Amino acid sequence: MKLYILASFLIFSSCSIAVAQESAPFSAADLGLNWEQTNLKDALVLTIKNNGKTPLPATGWKIYFNSRELKVLGADTLVADVKLVNGALFRLSPKQSFKSIAPGAAIKLHLTTEAMPNITERPQGFYLVWDQKPDQGTTIKNVVFQPFAAHLTLEQEVAAKAYEENKKIKDIPENKLPLVFPTPVQYVKGDGVFNLTADVRVVAIPAFANEAALLSAEIAGMLGEKTGAKTKPGAGEIVFLLDGKLGREAYNLSISPKKVTIAASTPAGAFYAIQSLKSMFPANAGAKVKKEINLPAAEIHDSPRFDFRGFMMDVGRNFQPKSEVLKVLDLMGLYKLNVFHFHLTEDEGWRLEIPGLPELTAVGGQRGHSVGEASQILPAYGSGPTPGLNSGTGFYTKADYIEILKYATARHIRVIPEIETPGHARAAIKAMDARYQRLIKAGDKEAAEYYLLRDLKDESKYRSVQGFDDNVINVALPSSYNFLEKVTNELIAMHQEANAPLTTIHFGGDEVPAGVWEKSPAAAQLAITHPAVKGTDELWFYFFSKLNKMLQSKSLYLSGWEEIGLRKQALNGEMKMLPEPRFFKENFHVDVWNNLHGNEDLAYKMANAGYKVVLTPVTNFYIDLTVNKSFEETGQNWGGYVDVDKLFYFIPYNYYQNVKEDEEGNPADPERYKNKARLTATGKSNIVGLQAPLWSENIKTPLQFEYMLLPKLLGLAERAWAKDPDWSREQNPEKGKLLYDQAWSEFVNVLGKKELPRLSYYAGGFNYRIPTPGLAVKDGQIAANLQLPGFIIRYTTDGSEPEASSKIYAVAIPFKAGAKFRVFDTTNRGGRSIQVN
Repeated sequence: MKLYILASFLIFSSCSIAVAQESAPFSAADLGLNWEQTNLKDALVLTIKNNGKTPLPATGWKIYFNSRELKVLGADTLVADVKLVNGALFRLSPKQSFKSIAPGAAIKLHLTTEAMPNITERPQGFYLVWDQKPDQGTTIKNVVFQPFAAHLTLEQEVAAKAYEENKKIKDIPENKLPLVFPTPVQYVKGDGVFNLTADVRVVAIPAFANEAALLSAEIAGMLGEKTGAKTKPGAGEIVFLLDGKLGREAYNLSISPKKVTIAASTPAGAFYAIQSLKSMFPANAGAKVKKEINLPAAEIHDSPRFDFRGFMMDVGRNFQPKSEVLKVLDLMGLYKLNVFHFHLTEDEGWRLEIPGLPELTAVGGQRGHSVGEASQILPAYGSGPTPGLNSGTGFYTKADYIEILKYATARHIRVIPEIETPGHARAAIKAMDARYQRLIKAGDKEAAEYYLLRDLKDESKYRSVQGFDDNVINVALPSSYNFLEKVTNELIAMHQEANAPLTTIHFGGDEVPAGVWEKSPAAAQLAITHPAVKGTDELWFYFFSKLNKMLQSKSLYLSGWEEIGLRKQALNGEMKMLPEPRFFKENFHVDVWNNLHGNEDLAYKMANAGYKVVLTPVTNFYIDLTVNKSFEETGQNWGGYVDVDKLFYFIPYNYYQNVKEDEEGNPADPERYKNKARLTATGKSNIVGLQAPLWSENIKTPLQFEYMLLPKLLGLAERAWAKDPDWSREQNPEKGKLLYDQAWSEFVNVLGKKELPRLSYYAGGFNYRIPTPGLAVKDGQIAANLQLPGFIIRYTTDGSEPEASSKIYAVAIPFKAGAKFRVFDTTNRGGRSIQVN
């Protein structure tokens, strides 16, 4: 990274003003910060301007904010300093050469940072703290971020690439599209239609009464009255039958003009039949009350490919309200996803009430500025100085969690709670520190230490990937196990009260940095009493062995990220992560995310070795990653770019076969996968299922959450439920490509004409991402196309933003600089526009 030495300068007003904080206190409301990105990588200019009537003093204050790593450059290092506080919280302080800023004046500072690929990575969450009041922070609201002008050129490149990809998509008439999504095992079209009206009766055996009630409620919502409230001769009926020969989640759905029959061996199978029936409803059925709905006659025989069809929701980094969680469960139920991985704790937040440990939520569930973090943990992801104002603060009460569990169980969704250990645990550590201080002051040393998560005399030095130097639980302390068993017991009790299944708890295990526990007296003492436990690698095995035994004693198995089943070993002069043989037969379930350079075959290696593997590859299933290289798109890009196609074209048992892009978004090199491990028959039997995580570093509102979630999640739904598609089994590459292009066209037509219009209304409506248009400029013409047939492109040529009343694009138009194109869905909601320059 090049560092440019640029002199700072001050812009003064015409008159000199004596500055004194005491006589004329400066207000944070009068402070303006302008961040200008001066290249596409790492250069920034910060302008600090005084918009008020009182001078900003030369000393006595600091500005805090969250950011990637920042450094002041050249001569400006004499003017101001930027230091890491912890994590991603930084502090800008004036130095000796800093001069007071008079009203109307400004100072410019030149800085360098890590690469900033899009708006997601910009500095945020600014607040001012006076040295005389170090416990109080005031938000700086007047902050502007100006991206590098050349990002507009990048927009054109992204739009041009999209245009070429969209050219492969055929527009398929809606009446030629599959009627059920995700794709069923077998679908045979019949003759005639079933007329669904309020006169139709829903008849169910007692075993399926709950499922029948859910269906009746859905139909009543669309028709405006309860089904079968009045008996009418000749009215059809929906009948539920028990068929013990079917698999646990399988169903048969028969639709004739007179009757709809749902057969299943379990309530889960009956529930999935209902979802298939609902997918046959008109896409706009939820828009307004209808008198009747006609369902085409059909015979459907169906069952899922994988038993584990999972979505992970991260509420630790940024909190989402209970209402959004319930909405997500509705969505999962509709698309037959059955595992809700609930990421409840993180360095930046503990989100679940645990009876008997109030500090977990009172301290660990709140973010805000303080000295010592006795009442809240430090700000992160731009949450700012004041707790309770945004998604940095929040938690679910015990009653909330039980309600969520009941809601999920009614939709046949299993909830796996995740409690991050031993890393990513800063919120818990700080909360138990607060508990320790409270009980020490009360004179109860034994109780104070009972749940303590760190060795008070530990002098180990480390820095986590996220920048923390104090976020790892000390696994040598007996109190750490007291804490984890307490949390486990409370989770078991809540699941029992909700009558919700609990088969496993996910205990994280990822991203523990080098250096932990090396200078911990507790670890040194453990090595004396347990000679085999010497060094951090053996402490790792010791920790997960104890955790595993604790869970087994409660009839649970251990789940975690892949690291719980890995060990370090030197191979050919390099340190490699290899499957840990001592856990091969312990029924560890591992979510394998790392398929990046050097680890492309890690999931297959672990499955072949005996671990139960949930495929969670970052390059295909991390739906928090941005969709493309546009600077304006939200999401990270450290693991590549993930749009809905990445999930759709993933082949679980041979994912090398269809890799199209590498982590940088460039065409993949097939040679890279030539000597990678292949899945054995044993390994194949150990692939439990698929999971898509949505990490929330940059997701602060339900609208942002839904934008990143959809339509990507529908790619997962198809791949987790449907059998291997024909294109994935085709040996002839050219024929396989033709089959894929046809399947992809069919899939995006289903999304654009059926499923996304449905989701405009379902469960209150979802703020799914509307793709930007593809654009091509050639021979003096601008051509446009879209990813989702059924949506509409509108445009303007005067530089104004296209609205729902703007011209509809039909054919290429004469080139005009400043023309803007924007895609709209069936409700006239628009996506992000692209301007042609």
